[in-house]
Amino acid sequence: MTMTMRERKAAKRLWTDWCEGMPEDRLRGKEYMYEYNHSRPSEKEKRNQLLQEMFGAFGGGTVEPPVYFCYGSNVFIGKHFYANFNLNLVDDYTITIGDDVKIAPNVTIAVTNHPLDPEKRREGGMYALPVVIGNNVWIGSGAIICPGVTIGEGSVIGAGSVVTRDIPPNVIAVGNPCKVVREFNDHDKIYYYKDMKFEE
Repeated sequence: MTMTMRERKAAKRLWTDWCEGMPEDRLRGKEYMYEYNHSRPSEKEKRNQLLQEMFGAFGGGTVEPPVYFCYGSNVFIGKHFYANFNLNLVDDYTITIGDDVKIAPNVTIAVTNHPLDPEKRREGGMYALPVVIGNNVWIGSGAIICPGVTIGEGSVIGAGSVVTRDIPPNVIAVGNPCKVVREFNDHDKIYYYKDMKFEE
């Protein structure tokens, strides 16, 4: 039995995106994206409505324009979300983001990749692997989250990191490629930055 392109995508097989209504779905998303990115800061109700319509799910929060995505409808975001400007979502397949997630400027989350072999790549196929970001994750400026990655609840991804593998819960991970530096400890409950203490 021949698989549809959407079935091939879900099965992590190579697929193409110029059929089965996918161009129309992308156009729908890009119209929402244009409206959102050209809305005025004072148009809070309009922005909130667009966030509900352009994403697969949006539990509430703030997305600073501009934001960029392929479809929008493949992005599922929980409650109390905050994303600073220039969030890039390559959402050919699902991006799932939990509650209380914070994303700094210029972050890219991508689910799509292409074959390495030049001949195969020229044939135009791609593959997509879902990305999952757990509750209460903080992603630093300029980080890149690659296809198939899961970031565990509570973790912090350092600025400029390239996350190519899963990150466990409740750790600080940095670098290219991104690696776990340490788990959180008692020091983090007393100091918010270096020797700067929380107020008692």
